[in-house]
Amino acid sequence: MRRLTLALAAATAIAVAAPAFAQQPAPSTAPAAPTAEIQIPRGVFFRGQTEGQILSSDNLIGAKVYGPDDKIIADIEELILTSDLRVEGVVIGTGGFLGAGEKRLGLRFSSLRFGPDGKVTVPELTKEVIAALPAYERRKPAKTLLERATEKAREITDRSMETAKPTIDQASETAKEAYEKAKEATKEAYDKAKEAVQQPKQ
Repeated sequence: MRRLTLALAAATAIAVAAPAFAQQPAPSTAPAAPTAEIQIPRGVFFRGQTEGQILSSDNLIGAKVYGPDDKIIADIEELILTSDLRVEGVVIGTGGFLGAGEKRLGLRFSSLRFGPDGKVTVPELTKEVIAALPAYERRKPAKTLLERATEKAREITDRSMETAKPTIDQASETAKEAYEKAKEATKEAYDKAKEAVQQPKQ
């Protein structure tokens, strides 16, 4: 009876420990599978900036706009694109303080003069013209801060899941193997305990 009790205790301990053991990913000893060569689609990607190309973060979005007196009079806030995604113009913000009281104007792209150092000048953009021009009107309201935050949260979630998926799959497979091994060990302990009970007393 003592041998039976000890054997059953061992089997119970293994059974209880199996789920916890299964949650611990064991280091994989299998050799890494060779990485398949990725075929890069043609006509889709750029290797880098070429002569004559302008990056919007350097020379457009956020760039300062100088007036005819060579003083900063506005900054570029948005691009105006056509239906076939050609840059047709820009939206600038002028006046105000930290966005308050700012006036937004639409300029045709051809009106921008780019200097060798990337400096943007609009000779026609005088204070009098700015005062006389009506503010630029959007057909659709700009996205709210909440909408932008929701999109960003979804982007972070999608990227995190895509990055973590291989690790999760490997951990799941490792846990499954560990559980099966613990299950077999429990069965063996139970069978030994059963045999011990069935042995004739001497």
